[in-house]
This record gives sequence, structure tokens and C-alpha cells, in this order.
Amino acid sequence: MDKVVSSAAEAVADVPDGAVLAVGGFGLCGVPIKLIDALLAQGVSGLTTISNNCGVDDQALGVLLYAGRISRTISSFVGGNKELARLYLSGELTVELTPQGTLAERLRAGGCGIPAFYTPTGVGTMVAEGGIPIRYDAEGTVVETSRPKEVREFDGQEFVLETALTADFGLVRAAVGDRHGNLVFAESARNFNPLAGMAGRITVAEVEELVEPGQIAPEDVHLPGVFVDRVVVVGTEGKKIEKRTTRPRTDTSAAPAAAGDETTEDETTEEDAR
Repeated sequence: MDKVVSSAAEAVADVPDGAVLAVGGFGLCGVPIKLIDALLAQGVSGLTTISNNCGVDDQALGVLLYAGRISRTISSFVGGNKELARLYLSGELTVELTPQGTLAERLRAGGCGIPAFYTPTGVGTMVAEGGIPIRYDAEGTVVETSRPKEVREFDGQEFVLETALTADFGLVRAAVGDRHGNLVFAESARNFNPLAGMAGRITVAEVEELVEPGQIAPEDVHLPGVFVDRVVVVGTEGKKIEKRTTRPRTDTSAAPAAAGDETTEDETTEEDAR
């Protein structure tokens, strides 16, 4: 039952060329960066990735994109990655765009053994009717588009049929995990991680803190160990900030400012990779 392995490299050593990966995270939040870096060092290529946004420029899954290791991605949002756009439009990358909620449910369905489901999302659009560019050639001509999907009426409302997603490997990052593979994700890092973990035939979890079995209360487990095959401890170092914003700092030690007064300092707030 002890699923702990000694290193990220060992945890992904058997990922072959051409593997399909379901990868947790949203932007840089909750992304299994150590496992991704281990795959980069390993040299695996021809990968298909299933993720919300396939990383950002040269970070997270972006490092695999820049190295030419990903040949196909199933994602929801790709606007924050210039290299992905270049590869897509030059015919070097196949891109299947999926609405975000639909992507989440496709992963969940795959993990639950449900082959397909109906959803109202996309009815009356190219999502249902087909025609979304999936692949271009080197001259920028569309050579493959999405196919029309079945639409069916239930109680007077139309729904589109979406198929489940599964992967050869699920890669996730958790704040806490135990030796049996039970995982807890911190706040918004709970985004796509449980779903990616469910959808992988072999799921590998990098965890910031390892505890002994029984130390996580059953009701606090976000992804049960039955879905997890390997656990590697990576600590908290190396997490990166995707966006940094500032706002006026409020000086709580001074008297309340009059309406319309401006402060002279900035307080930095960060969207971090929890």
C-alpha cells in the first residue's frame, strides 16, 4: 500500500513517447511542475495533453511545448500561450478546443466509467455543429475541423452529446498526501486536479507534504488513494506566479482618509501556484 517513490524522475520513468496525459492545474495554480520537468529531462515526445490551458509561455506544460514534445492538446483556454498559438497556426500542433465545464465533466465521466453524457453547453454553436479548426498545415490552411455532434431534446431543451476522456497517465499536485495516495488540494488548486487524477489509468501525484495513513480525516480527502498509483514528495519550492497586480495600500495605523484621498504606496497581491 505504500505508494511513495523516491523522485519525480522515477515516478514518470515509464511514460512512453506518444502517451496521453491528463494534467491538473489552472494557469500555474496546482500544476505538477516537478513531474513536468522530469518528463522534459526524460526526453519523452509525441505527447497528447489534456489540461485546462496547456501551460503558459515557457512555464508548466509550456516547457514541453517549447521543446516540441507535445503534438496534440485537448484544452479549454489557449490564449495565454504565444508558443501554442504559433505551433497551432503553423501546423505543428493539433488543438481540440473544449468548453471549460465540458472539459471538466469529460474527465470526471472518464474517471467514473461513463462513456458519454448530454450537456446544454455548445448547442447552436460550432461546438455542436462542427467546423472548429483542429489542425492547420504549414501554409496556414485548415486541414482538419471538429465534427458535428449528436443533439437530442429532453423536456423541450436541446443537449449535445459529449464523450468522456481518459488518459494513460494522470499528473496532479496536492498540498498533502499520505502513503496510501489519499490527497488534499489547497484551495483553488483543487481545480482540475481531482478530475485529472480520476481520468488517468496510472495517476502520479506530487505532494508538498507527506503524512502517515490516518492523519487525513476521511471527510477531508479530495481524491481517494484508490485513484492514485504513485506519490512523490516535492516540497513547496519552485512554485511560480502567473500574474502580479497592485492596488492602493491602506495604512491601518493612520486616521481614516477622507473620501477621495489617495494613498502613495502600493500593496502587491499575487495569484500564486498554490
